[in-house]
This record gives sequence, structure tokens and C-alpha cells, in this order.
Amino acid sequence: MKAAEHTAHLLRHTAPKLRAEDEQTWDASELMRQQDHELMQFWASNAPGSGAPECLMAGALQSLENKGVVLGDYGPLLQQGLAAVDASDMETLLRVDMKLRALMRAGRQDPTHPSQATVRFADWESFDREVAWPEDLSVEAATLPDRIAAGWLGQLVGAAAGTALEGYTAENISSSFGEITGYLRPPNTYNDDITFELAFLEAYLAHGPDVTSRAIAENWVAMIPLGWSAEGVALDNLRRGVLPPQSGRCGNPFDEWIGAQMRGAICGMVVPGRPREAARLAWMDAEISHAGNGILGEVFNAVLCALAFDPGDLRDLLKRCVSLVPAQTEYGQVVRHALDACRSGSDWQAAWAVCDDAYRDFNWIHVYPNAAAQIIALWFGGDDFDRTLTILCGIGHDVDCNAAQMLCVLGLRHGRGAIASRWSEPLLTQDIVTYMRRPKTLSFETLVAQTLQAIEMVERIEAG
Repeated sequence: MKAAEHTAHLLRHTAPKLRAEDEQTWDASELMRQQDHELMQFWASNAPGSGAPECLMAGALQSLENKGVVLGDYGPLLQQGLAAVDASDMETLLRVDMKLRALMRAGRQDPTHPSQATVRFADWESFDREVAWPEDLSVEAATLPDRIAAGWLGQLVGAAAGTALEGYTAENISSSFGEITGYLRPPNTYNDDITFELAFLEAYLAHGPDVTSRAIAENWVAMIPLGWSAEGVALDNLRRGVLPPQSGRCGNPFDEWIGAQMRGAICGMVVPGRPREAARLAWMDAEISHAGNGILGEVFNAVLCALAFDPGDLRDLLKRCVSLVPAQTEYGQVVRHALDACRSGSDWQAAWAVCDDAYRDFNWIHVYPNAAAQIIALWFGGDDFDRTLTILCGIGHDVDCNAAQMLCVLGLRHGRGAIASRWSEPLLTQDIVTYMRRPKTLSFETLVAQTLQAIEMVERIEAG
């Protein structure tokens, strides 16, 4: 059907009728309430799990400056906007918000900025050419059910334990709670960390290795009603028909935040022992919402999970994964800096102090400080689930994202026997709850079965 046919049908075949008085106007008050809520969320919100204060507008400006974008003197406007937030002056806030967004759009790169001296790969092919990938591992099929279950359980435990602490510093967490050795409150499974992994998994089950960024993006639009920072921008872009990779680049100041890194594990889980294929899948998934170093965060975690099936030394595994990230990228520099801090530090606190100081100007949701936190936790965690979680909770920043991914690594390495029942039992008595249109809930057993189905499907395809 042509569009003209449909509109002609509406015009030619609809009889007029008179509407009642209360049907003749838009509900402008409700529209304004929705607009005000969305705007206030961007300017002054709190992390849902921890209550940590956030200001996405300040984070957007900060992130652009981190990459060497010259924005001009935005300080007075930012102060004016924050004052309008305090006064609930929505008219002023709307004007200021528009001006700051225009200023960000007009920003220009400073070629002398240190970040601009590094490489940002534009596509998978150019990145792939720069990496000397290791050979695939042989993974014993009989061990997969236990290890995949432990990987997902690690993610759920990390998210549940970390969500109460995200957005706070190591010093403030230590002052308030001391060393974290258990859940600070009754745990639940409601967390955004695995939402986008579920969308990827369904696309992968439908398409196998032929899955594309667009296929995954279709699941985002159909299944996920909202996102935060980079994912929120990407969803808005996708709904306007801006497809990957532009959906991750267009008007997205958060394209190097943690949102892609937090979902890398699934890409390694569906191709156990295959680092290059895990990286390729992660790149496709990440470019929906991220670019540059934001994509590398997901690639790094995907490769780490794919290689976690190797029973070798964990520190050696970490060093191998770091070496695969090209040193000419800023992400490559960050993970190498974190590794050096581990080698020279007497304990995780000393290593984190070095990294925390180095990345002080980056938002707590940015990929860099959180990549450093992951490396420090694995290095000093002794390949032990409890100790690694204690370190991740103690470091702070985006704790739930970091803990979910790194505890998945340990689960994949050691199976469910590595996870104490005090962590797992409270979660396994409840379904996984999402904020997606579908599935609203799913059982842990279903999630594990779907992941194993994906692995087996690909093995059958490649076996011919």
C-alpha cells in the first residue's frame, strides 16, 4: 500500500461527527508534566539503586571536554540551570537547556588535546586489522551448563550487591560501611545491567553468527522502553530512524561511558573460548549506543569472558587481554596504566589511589575509571569470588556494572562451586525481573537454557 492510498482512505471514508467540549483539546497539562519530568531527570536525578546524585547535563559537558572538545564559557549557563532546578523554574531551565545543547553541538575538537593524539577506530575492520588474535580455545562441552549458570549467577550477584553502592567513592563507602562482605540489603534481580544482554541474546538466537547491529537494535526498540545516558540517546536516535553505527554517534556525548562495557559478558558467553568472535559480536552490539573507547570497553569484557574458559592463571589471562587492546587507543592506555598500578601497588587500595587520581576528571559512569576498577579487582582478588566482590564494592564508582561483569568471569572459570550459597540462594528463589516490554520476568533456568541453546546452535551451524 502506498502512503497516499492510506491517507486518502482516511479522508474519503470517515464521516464527520461533533465532539464533546472535553474532547476538543489536547491535555497540555499532562504533556507539560511529562516534559518537565524528563528535563529534571537530565538535570537532577538519583541513581535508582543507591540514591547517588547525578546531573547528566554536567556529565555531558564533562565527557565532551574529556575528549578535547572546546565548548566555550558554559559555566554561567550551567550555574543558571542548576539554580533553576533548585527553584523549579521550568521556563528558565528549558531556555538554558536549549542553549547548552546548542553549545555542545557547536563544539570543535582541539587537535592539541592529549585525547586527540590517540586513535579511535571507526569500524570493526580497522580495529580487527590491528589485533593479533590468539587461537581459539578448546572448551569441554560437558562443563558448559555449570559454567554458564555460574556466569549468569555471578552477574546477578554482582548487580544485586553493587547497586546499593554505585555513584560513591571508595573513601565514602569505607566510612559508611567498612569492608563489604555481604549484601547490605535484601537483594533483588531488578537491574538494568542485563536488560540489553537479553535483547542481544534474543537477536543472536534468531540470527546466529549472521546477527547484525540493526537486528539487535530492532530488539532494543521493540523490547526496551527507556535507557540512560548513551542508551537513552541511542534509543531516541533509533526511534527517529537513525541506525547503527550513527545511532551511537549522533548527538551522543556519552558515547565513551560504561553502558557498552556493562554488557560485554554475553558476547563472550555465547562463543566460549573464541576471543575474536566475541570481540566482533561485542563491536556490533556496542556501536548501537557507543563509539571509540566506549566500544572498546565492551570488546574488552567480551574477550575476557570468552577466554575465562581457560583454566590458566587469572593474572596471565588479564595481561593477555590487556595486550590485545591497541596501545595507541586511550582505552589501551587506561588498562595498561591500571595494570602497572597493580604491579607496583602493595594492595588494591594503593593501586586504586593511583587510578582514582589519574581519572579524577572523568564521570563515575565513564568507562575509564571503571575499566581500571575491573582490572584492580581481578588482580588483587586472588581468583576468589568473595574477595573480588569485596574489592569491587570497596572501590565504588559504577559498582554494579563492574561487579556483574567481573564476577561473571570468575563464574565462567570455576562454575557454581565458587559462589557461596549466601550470595546465590536469595536470588535463586525469585525470578529475574526486567523493565522490558518482554520478557517482564524470566526464570534463571530459562536464561541459562537460552544461552546454552545459542552456543549449541552456532556449533551446529559451523559444523555444517
